[in-house]
Amino acid sequence: MRSIPALPFARSLPPLAGIGLKPCHYGEVLGQSGDVPHPAGAPAWAEVHPQNYFADGGPAHRWLGAVAEVLPLSFHSTGLSLGSAEGPCPGELEALARLVERYQPAQVSDHLSWSVSGADRFPDLLPMPYDEMALERLCANIWAVQDRLRRPILIENPSRYLAFAGDTMDEAAFLRQLCRQTGCSLLLDINNIAVSANNLGLDATAMVDAIDPALVGEVHLAGHACEDHGDFILAIDDHGSPVAAETWALFARFIARAGAVPTLIEWDTDVPDYAVLMCEATKAGEILAAAEAANARAA
Repeated sequence: MRSIPALPFARSLPPLAGIGLKPCHYGEVLGQSGDVPHPAGAPAWAEVHPQNYFADGGPAHRWLGAVAEVLPLSFHSTGLSLGSAEGPCPGELEALARLVERYQPAQVSDHLSWSVSGADRFPDLLPMPYDEMALERLCANIWAVQDRLRRPILIENPSRYLAFAGDTMDEAAFLRQLCRQTGCSLLLDINNIAVSANNLGLDATAMVDAIDPALVGEVHLAGHACEDHGDFILAIDDHGSPVAAETWALFARFIARAGAVPTLIEWDTDVPDYAVLMCEATKAGEILAAAEAANARAA
């Protein structure tokens, strides 16, 4: 396997609960809403979409710089289009590399998807088949990104609405091969498993159980919407509501086996008040702590 030169990261992500950082919450995260820290508390770490910070300067960087002084950061990219036949967009990758060098985030991630074809850019994370050809293309593109960033990255499992007729692997097997061949890790989105299982008629519990915890460097939790179409319910990964009960149960099941893993609350649409977001983070933190306590008793 090829090797990647290691960089001296300023911080690693703690195995605790973090939040997706939104501009409306900058002040609360930094405790600047008053003379005392915010009563809802502070996350253990924060994640941002780096594309929102590709400009060279301005208020966004002043805020992010201040947050980076007090919290570990994770960069969750949405624009590399790792599944594209042309490879990752050179301009996108260079902008990401400059931002990574500037802030030295603990982790960098992107999606098992594509969103660019030639000169066309699509406003979505489009799915890929789980077959050898797709695996080969993804591995080549992941290596191109890791070589440029000089670090391994994390790849997020997708939410799926349709399955490809030509799939030759299930999701867990595909992800295992991806990690083995590139040295990347998994960003395990538990909500995406719940969404995909519902839409494709799969067993969400079996999907979670098939994931090797040793490959997982971060977990995402989010809410999803449900559309009633009479003969079926379509789950939509919209990140616009509290984490569903099913997703919490799947998360607790995985963490009981894996131990504590850095876990993020994603809430990207209809973003709530900071206290609501931190309530979700607190719940995730309690599940992480309970798993650690159980593992300590069993040791």
